[in-house]
Amino acid sequence: MPRERITPDALVSAAADLADEIGFEKLTLSALAKRLGVRDASLYTHIRGLANLRERVALLALTEWADALGAAVAGRARYDALIAFADTYRALATGHPGRYAATRYPVSPEALTASTGVARIVEVCYALLRGYDLSEPDATDAVRLLRSTLHGFSDLEATNGFTADRGVDASWRRAVDTLHHTLANWSKI
Repeated sequence: MPRERITPDALVSAAADLADEIGFEKLTLSALAKRLGVRDASLYTHIRGLANLRERVALLALTEWADALGAAVAGRARYDALIAFADTYRALATGHPGRYAATRYPVSPEALTASTGVARIVEVCYALLRGYDLSEPDATDAVRLLRSTLHGFSDLEATNGFTADRGVDASWRRAVDTLHHTLANWSKI
């Protein structure tokens, strides 16, 4: 039976899946070639090397995040939008650890310009915050607070950094409730 032809998109998708399984930092061309049942050299038909592969996985992950976060907040406002955004963020970060690590990979400015993923994520964040009537520079500060809170919690959870007896879900909900309270009362802080 002839082997199925590998497309650039299929190669990047397989690399993202592999990164979720073994870790983005452990993603190598050899590991991907082995997964696909091809020789390392055949990958160069579609990519320029490991850095290019990782950049393309990062762009794929950012696009997937933009799609998921956008869908989560669509038609919602304030607390409902915040919960949907936060829960989706957490599910993506803990459910797809390789892709999550890829979203923090340094991507070239040219590649970022050609992709809409980052811009759409930023738009979703600002759309979420419009429900809290925040304007600049408060909106930027709020985006940074939101991202650092969700990232910190999700990263700690994904690496088993929480060891207390209290359930992680209860602490998560409390963190999101605290974010809502802070955003709703931003002008009083």
